[in-house]
Amino acid sequence: MTMKRANSHLCFTLLLALNMVFPVNRNGTTAANFLEIDVGSAGSSMGGAYVSLASDMSAVYWNPAGLSAIKNRETLFLYQPWIVGIDNVFAGIGFELPKIGTLAFSINYLDYGDEEVTTVDQPDGTGELYTANEYALSISYGRRIVNWFSFGASAKYISSNIWHNSANAFALDLGVIVDTDFFSVTGDRYNGLKIGMSISNYGTHMKYDGMDLLNPIDITDDYGNFENVPGQFKTDGWELPLLFRIGVSIQPLYSTSQILTLSIDALHPNNNSESINLGGQYEYRIPGGTSLFLRAGLKGTNKINFEEIDFGSSEGETRIEKINNAEYGFTYGGGLKINLGRNQTIKIDYGYKAMGMLGNMHQYSLGYIF
Repeated sequence: MTMKRANSHLCFTLLLALNMVFPVNRNGTTAANFLEIDVGSAGSSMGGAYVSLASDMSAVYWNPAGLSAIKNRETLFLYQPWIVGIDNVFAGIGFELPKIGTLAFSINYLDYGDEEVTTVDQPDGTGELYTANEYALSISYGRRIVNWFSFGASAKYISSNIWHNSANAFALDLGVIVDTDFFSVTGDRYNGLKIGMSISNYGTHMKYDGMDLLNPIDITDDYGNFENVPGQFKTDGWELPLLFRIGVSIQPLYSTSQILTLSIDALHPNNNSESINLGGQYEYRIPGGTSLFLRAGLKGTNKINFEEIDFGSSEGETRIEKINNAEYGFTYGGGLKINLGRNQTIKIDYGYKAMGMLGNMHQYSLGYIF
């Protein structure tokens, strides 16, 4: 082996070792990150630990295998006034096709609102406004293959628009749910240990293009009149926020009137480090088919940095720990499921999460089964 090749191998080995010890931070390296915003107040208020529990139209986001639990027809509408004036809306409908599975259609839309146009010459604004929005159109399918195994998939068209520029992509989601009788208080698979896995947003790159990237250039400063030659900026292609989830859930309390569900999910994204979510749900069943739900969760359990702050002031008050990263932390919520009779049910859910300096996040969901 030559000295040059030996040095090359040594450099490569050192770079590999450094990358293992000091992994590259990939924050901000993906496009269409609205695809990571939780859909469904139930899953959101359980800290995002929902990949093994999704069983309604929100399964389009969490795990399409959960669509197999839909009977007859189901709709879901979600409104989320997100951070800094950004609004998120989701709407979907699913149909049970006998002996085939469940087919669902949905749209997930994020509106950034109107922003004022500024230029180098007019930094205070030109008087014009521009808009920015992103959306994903999905067609999804879920089926229970056998009594203990469900499979699902989604195909998505994704679009991101900033004034006169846009980028588009196509992506796939895949998921499975396994029902077991482990830890079942009744011996039935229905309330035993559930295992869920999903991979989301596996697709093409997004590359922005449009008239706002047109820019006249001066190809020479030395001679001639070439200062307005048509030119155009070219953007790089951006990956989608690929995300792998795996989780389990159990129901240590299961009776005709009360059900307690506990869940844990592990997440492996391509644009951030791994995280762990915890969640819990208490359901109280009222005779007649109505249920009341209380939920809580902890998002990013392993990524929260708690600072201990004076647990007793002069007034005897107790302060709450600060959570440094607003993306992670405690979540809360509740819901109501009302049986209307004739195979009709309404589901109303609410989720809440404090986002630190970004404000508080509220999520409202309305579902209708018919």
